[in-house]
Amino acid sequence: MGSSKGITFYLAEHPSIVGFRWSPEKSWGSTWSFLICSIALYHAAAILLHLLLHLFRRRRPVPLGPIPALHSLAMVLTSATIFLGILLSSLAEIRDTRWFWRRIQISNPLHWFLCFPIGTRPSGRVFFWSYVFYLSRFLHLMRSFFSILRRRPNAFSRLFAHSALVCMSFLWLEFSQSFQVLAILSSTLAHVVVFGYRFWVGVGLPVAEGAGFVVVLGCQVAVLCCNLICHFGVILLHFGRGGCSGIGAWMFNSFLNAGLLVVFLNFYVLKKGIEEEDLGNGRQAEESIMAAQETTAAAKEE
Repeated sequence: MGSSKGITFYLAEHPSIVGFRWSPEKSWGSTWSFLICSIALYHAAAILLHLLLHLFRRRRPVPLGPIPALHSLAMVLTSATIFLGILLSSLAEIRDTRWFWRRIQISNPLHWFLCFPIGTRPSGRVFFWSYVFYLSRFLHLMRSFFSILRRRPNAFSRLFAHSALVCMSFLWLEFSQSFQVLAILSSTLAHVVVFGYRFWVGVGLPVAEGAGFVVVLGCQVAVLCCNLICHFGVILLHFGRGGCSGIGAWMFNSFLNAGLLVVFLNFYVLKKGIEEEDLGNGRQAEESIMAAQETTAAAKEE
């Protein structure tokens, strides 16, 4: 009982969490100039790394050792902490503000999760964990460099996807955007599963054949479906219940999500094409071996 109270205090009731405020003076990385410069630097570094590999004619994957596994472990721990923190903070916010809901036309907790009232400021428990999630996006950017070093065919698609995620996280805070709590909960839960699996594989533990594709695809589809359902909920509440906070940023967020969906579909179409090409090459090799064996047998008979 004491340990659960301690966890709740440090994740939802600590004064630095309750008194958090998103502002350029108090929050690192909270300016538009920082966002633009960091994304530009990220793209420049990725392109430079790709050019260096091309310059040195490095076609094989660069061995990274335990670095990807350690990165996956860091993502698991960070995502699990954010998930638990924003969940406990949301419950605390509902407990403390529910008495005021009738005045601002909020009918139930689901309404609050999907639609912050107009005039909501980016301060308090929930926005503290939204800020931590925003910072964790920069840790997630490392996956792009791993893909380039491993010579993955979809490496540059990840640049757009990861940049879009950083921008969306920034907009959530800058405009107190509605629906961000559910988006963070679904994303961090998916990250715990996906990066937990990658860490498991990275340390050499046994896995079933094809499990990675199922785990990653299943989590991505689940998050996309959750976001799609939530977007419809936001539309209904915005036009039917007097408006939601950050609806302009939400519309831009929707365009970014559509772009991520295109990248997602393109990746799996490309992956399927590569697998079919590999399968065709395997069949050709098998046919060549069989033809050679038949030629050898015929020569022996002669």
